[in-house]
Amino acid sequence: MKNQHKNTSWKHRVHEIIYEADTKAGKFFDVVLLIAILASVLLVMLESVESINKQYISLLNISEWVITILFSIEYVLRIITINKPKKYIFSFYGIIDLLSTLPMYIAIIFSGASGLLALRALRLLRVFRILKLARYIGASNNFLKALRASKAKIAVFLFFVLILCIVLGTVMYMIEGAENGFTSIPRSVYWAIVTLTTVGYGDIAPHTPIGQLIASIIMILGYGIIAIPTGIVSSEMIKTEPVQTNTQSCENCAAENHNDAAEFCYHCGSKIY
Repeated sequence: MKNQHKNTSWKHRVHEIIYEADTKAGKFFDVVLLIAILASVLLVMLESVESINKQYISLLNISEWVITILFSIEYVLRIITINKPKKYIFSFYGIIDLLSTLPMYIAIIFSGASGLLALRALRLLRVFRILKLARYIGASNNFLKALRASKAKIAVFLFFVLILCIVLGTVMYMIEGAENGFTSIPRSVYWAIVTLTTVGYGDIAPHTPIGQLIASIIMILGYGIIAIPTGIVSSEMIKTEPVQTNTQSCENCAAENHNDAAEFCYHCGSKIY
């Protein structure tokens, strides 16, 4: 019984550190992890610069291995300190944590010349570590809620934009024709999308006065259309009342963002300590 209590107490202390940020140890752990994530992404960028990679290849590799080992320890601890490891392993953050840790280990297997191309692609997967930052941005939860609440309106809006681009693309195909670069309706629809989004690559351009007039209308229309999704999401964020939450994480299912006054997990009903 004593050994079992010690194991539970040890897991509880580690859980408090790696899953929460209300304690000094938890805050310190999060700061170290944030620095490691940013350093790792910086290393990936520096490795892509050929001159830097050749000159400092040993230093870059050692630094990357140190960070990889840190992330590996974090990943293992997150699994063993909750009662239902599958909840974390198959969660969004669990998958991101795994993707950000594996490449360096897989790189050992592809050490031959024939695997250099695959090795390069696998090593670039480390950039996924920047997605780990999302768990430290509290406001991102409200933003995601607003996106989910407005997904139906955004879907209808995007469907309308798609119909508009098809109609405008077809009209431009009829007006301009193949001699002016509008060789097909799909290509004309591509031009309409590029113009409506105010990107304007310039690879296709109308030459007739009527075509240029329609293009001008589409460009002006594009400025108004771009602002609509922002307005939809913003209105949903205003509707969402801020709820006082903390970094308390359930030791049973790893659910986060509990209310300050909550005594039980909103997901599995376990007691929150």
